[in-house]
Amino acid sequence: MNKLIDLHTHTMAGGHGYSTLQENIQQAKKRGLKILGYSEHGPKMPGGPHIFHIANQRVIPRIVDDIIILKGCEANIIDYEGNIDIPVSVANKLDYMIASLHDVCIENGGVENNTRAILKAMENPNVMIIGHPGNPQFPINEEAVIKRAKELNVLIEINNSSFGSSRPGSKEKCMNIAKLCMEHDVEIVLGSDSHISYSIGDFTLAMKELKKIGFDEKLIINNNCEKFLKFLRSKGKVEDIKI
Repeated sequence: MNKLIDLHTHTMAGGHGYSTLQENIQQAKKRGLKILGYSEHGPKMPGGPHIFHIANQRVIPRIVDDIIILKGCEANIIDYEGNIDIPVSVANKLDYMIASLHDVCIENGGVENNTRAILKAMENPNVMIIGHPGNPQFPINEEAVIKRAKELNVLIEINNSSFGSSRPGSKEKCMNIAKLCMEHDVEIVLGSDSHISYSIGDFTLAMKELKKIGFDEKLIINNNCEKFLKFLRSKGKVEDIKI
């Protein structure tokens, strides 16, 4: 089944990306995507863009070359109370937000603190996706996170990059998270975590592993643009988008 949406993407503006937004859009079109999200790292990431860059996404057209552009951010969870590095005044104006734990922004606090950080972050109404929760640098109570995601209608990301060169050792944890999502009927979103245009919309590694466990594709929100936009509207976003 075609994957029509990629929400976890970065550019040169993030300090360690290698392509422009326009190059990402061009690659999205080549891959047949319908929706491309722009989710630059929050400003606490070393080399990350100034908060003004995140806030100024209003200048980006809603549709470019028939691709719907969603304006978002990969916020950094910065403490065990789930606080993030994006102020509410900015977050309210974004279409969506991923929240992730990064070792340059917060220390591994052990299973209890790491889990608390994610659970508290999910209570933020602007946090809609938990990014790469299978990161072995931040062990968590995976079932507690999945159950809370179900209660709060938050998506769990299965990050394609975690099966490649990023976050070594993620595979087993990611697969356990995927199994728990099936068990608890929690929707996932595949993310490329692209830092160069060539990997935009590439979920090959993640899909290979998901197929091995017979993952139900009905739980993959990337497959259905209308369903995903309905999800965002349930969060009070993208009322201007009609498809």
